[in-house]
Amino acid sequence: MLRVDDLDYPLPNELIAMRPHEPRDACRLLVVSRADPSRLEDLVFSDLPELLGSNDRLVFNTSAVLPARFAAVRTETSGRVSGLYLQTCPEGAWEVMLKSNSKLRPGTLLTLIDHGGMPSDLTLTLLEKREDTWLVEVSRDDALDMLSSLGHTPLPPYILNARRDGEQHIEDELDRAWYQTVYADASRAGSVAAPTAGLHFTDELLKSLAAKGVTRSDVCLHVGPGTFKPVQADTLDEHPMHEEHFFIPRDTLAALEERQGRIIAVGTTSARAIESLPQPLPKDGFDHDSSTDLLIAPGHQFRFTDGLITNFHLPRSTLMALVAAMLPGGVDRLKAIYDHAIREKYRFFSYGDAMLVLP
Repeated sequence: MLRVDDLDYPLPNELIAMRPHEPRDACRLLVVSRADPSRLEDLVFSDLPELLGSNDRLVFNTSAVLPARFAAVRTETSGRVSGLYLQTCPEGAWEVMLKSNSKLRPGTLLTLIDHGGMPSDLTLTLLEKREDTWLVEVSRDDALDMLSSLGHTPLPPYILNARRDGEQHIEDELDRAWYQTVYADASRAGSVAAPTAGLHFTDELLKSLAAKGVTRSDVCLHVGPGTFKPVQADTLDEHPMHEEHFFIPRDTLAALEERQGRIIAVGTTSARAIESLPQPLPKDGFDHDSSTDLLIAPGHQFRFTDGLITNFHLPRSTLMALVAAMLPGGVDRLKAIYDHAIREKYRFFSYGDAMLVLP
């Protein structure tokens, strides 16, 4: 039984990245090996084509990040409310997370604030409180258009808090570009957090990998806020794992079935998607559309994922447990790798540096 305290580690604040490297692939890359516990190489992400071969396949999560964060006021009192859009329910209501200085109640009417800080003509009516979320009725049906015009990039809270405390202002247009992978599929927008391992890729690096003969498969898993949430339970078994929607096209299913080389997942979300596939794989010639609440921790037997590209994750998170599951030695090995990264001053979290776990 894995205690969540075992996933904790001390991190100096100065190693928390507040903005990405420019260019993206100039970030550092720590290379480790599942087969060789002694391997620790300090490289640069643009070295990736030299580390992979024509028999390797990268699996990318092409989900696009929505401008899901929004500001609102109580229509009657002008009290400020901040929110995060999560999804549109089948009946048309939004599921959102809301934060207010005073208690919110069903029936409360909120007016959304535009990018100029002025009240818009769009409103949300609070319908029902769930555990950590609200169901709200929206005054218009075009939810994604509303978010595009009024929403903001759903940056992690630690970045938003640091900017506010430091009175640093960055235009949301720049944040939207930074917090989106170059290969994101706009037609499959649905994530409220970025699949951050993919943020290191550039168009030029993708071309270099293709020229090297590295093949590519895509999946789409919409990243929810629970992905990065620290675990509150004492043991990982007690943690109620969040559910996320994923989609795997038929050509990716066929590539996984053929298994002609090493499969390297780009990010924990890609790994979670392919590890959530049913056994045996669907062979009906259709895409696979489903949802998953799979919790991957040490002891998990990986069916498809041979290697992993990932970032350095928040303490006490399920993401750390997933990476530890990839490593012989589990959590102890992962913490030794993190100790090395801290000594060498790697940058951590969403905009930080990367790690490559090779088979």
